[in-house]
Amino acid sequence: MNLSSTIKSIQDIMRKDDGVDGDAQRLGQLTWMLFLKVFDQREEEWEDDNPHYRSPLDNSLRWRNWAAYVVDADGKKKPQKAASEIIFFVNNRLFPKLKDLDPSLSPQHKVIQSVFADTNNYMKSGTQLLAVIEKLEEAINFHDFKTRTSLGDVYEQLLNDLRSAGNAGEFYTPRALTQFMVDRVNPRLKQREKVLDPACGTGGFLTAVIEHFRRQITEKSSPKDSQAIQELIRGIEKKQLPHLLCTTNLLLHQIDVPSQVDHRNTLAIGWNEWSAHDKVDCVVTNPPFGGYEDAGVGSDYPADLRTRETADMFMSLIIKKLLKDNGRAAVVLPDGFLFGDGIKATLKRLLLRDCKLHTIVRLPKGVFAPYTTIKTNLLFFSKGAKVEDGREHFYTETIWFYEHPYPPGYKSYSKTKPIRVEEFDPEIDWWGNEDNDFADRVENECAWKVDFKARREQAEAAAKPHWDQAQALENEASALENRIRDLRDSIKGITDATQRKPVEEEIEPLRSQIERLRVQARDAQAAGDRLYWPIYNLDLKNPNTPEEESHDPDVLLEKYKKLLGEIEETENQLKAELAAALAHHFVDEVAE
Repeated sequence: MNLSSTIKSIQDIMRKDDGVDGDAQRLGQLTWMLFLKVFDQREEEWEDDNPHYRSPLDNSLRWRNWAAYVVDADGKKKPQKAASEIIFFVNNRLFPKLKDLDPSLSPQHKVIQSVFADTNNYMKSGTQLLAVIEKLEEAINFHDFKTRTSLGDVYEQLLNDLRSAGNAGEFYTPRALTQFMVDRVNPRLKQREKVLDPACGTGGFLTAVIEHFRRQITEKSSPKDSQAIQELIRGIEKKQLPHLLCTTNLLLHQIDVPSQVDHRNTLAIGWNEWSAHDKVDCVVTNPPFGGYEDAGVGSDYPADLRTRETADMFMSLIIKKLLKDNGRAAVVLPDGFLFGDGIKATLKRLLLRDCKLHTIVRLPKGVFAPYTTIKTNLLFFSKGAKVEDGREHFYTETIWFYEHPYPPGYKSYSKTKPIRVEEFDPEIDWWGNEDNDFADRVENECAWKVDFKARREQAEAAAKPHWDQAQALENEASALENRIRDLRDSIKGITDATQRKPVEEEIEPLRSQIERLRVQARDAQAAGDRLYWPIYNLDLKNPNTPEEESHDPDVLLEKYKKLLGEIEETENQLKAELAAALAHHFVDEVAE
């Protein structure tokens, strides 16, 4: 029986167990067992290489001493623990001891403790658990290079199956995307560039980075190059299941001690807890979008970046805290980020100012189906080096868009027809080189460019008179406030009403005048903003192909929702202008 069939037969065994419910639990159950078996076999290698090696586990807890089948006097393989006792051992001795390991003692202690901190044994039948162990013992010999390679491929397929396992699909990014994004960001092993995925899920981006680094190793490379790979990758994952899957994934990709993957919430790390030491050369990630953090998380973010929407929070961190100067990033984001206003517009302004957003690859619907049908985009950008000359610098001048088409005959992607890495060959051929500012790129039916610098300068020029007027009106109001302050000071301590009355009569109309100036200033500011902020709508359609009329219900529903949003925005603008006009009228009547 081949490895893939063995894994399927193990899942069939688990389906018979009353304690395991659903694909996600079956995968989690299989993975912690696989982790302990593979870790035990890696320990055998470490013991061969280093006679002084000491396991972080008590002897009774090592896979070889409780799970592995042994040969009896008759030459038959048998389990070390009876079916009647093994569940009690796992639940009451193995798991409590693994959860209680001191992570400060060694990287091995840290990895095992973090993997098992929130992991559970779901199986209730000792007989079924022993049957799973027997299958693992028969099929998996991690010392065999062929088995090791095929096990990585089988595991990747198991992770792909998560896409149909309810919400667990959020942790899996199609391999075609991870390979393409890592290839375009191109982390360089020789330069020892560090790579981070701050929402690493099951480790798809990290394993793509490992493979990318290993392809850079040649006959002239030193042993230090291979060793360096272990130190150049870093991941952070909030949830238990994907953290377990990711750690095992890295172990299968020959990362000896995957202690670089932290089990914690990236967004709950205090804004000022991030230091220059945490910055990396490359960020590749698919942050969770559409979700919201608990109240209090992100409360110390700068006021203009404060939000609870997860993808927006990740973008704030990537731009301000995670990327080194001249560092490079590739991020998956939904269409809502491109056309969103409010905090999203503020974030896009920050992105285009502090970074060079050079490419947006627009993906068609269904790339993440069946988990979600939301249309997504790949944003590629590099961090600008700060210039201290008192002026505001925008590093983004030109934005290239590439509309990724469906393959011939496709109307959407699905689990049986996923996006394939070969589909990105046209993008790779077209890509060019950032060192010459992508001078070799040309527009075609899929690719077009936007002169953002010209759009920004035109919008600023149109908005400036209104903003200047708003500032002048605010200055005038402030001067009147100072006048009121001086008048109040002039009657301080005077109790005689006849002496106070002339001053108080002079103050009263000044208050009305200030209110009128403030309303006019807000109107002027809003008029300028309406001319300026639309430049941060990056939901730009391909001008080189006519838009096809679609009768797809999902597409029509999306258009309808967008139209409702535009109607609501127009209504709000009209309400604001009407309120301002009425306020003028009311203030004028009071003044009279």
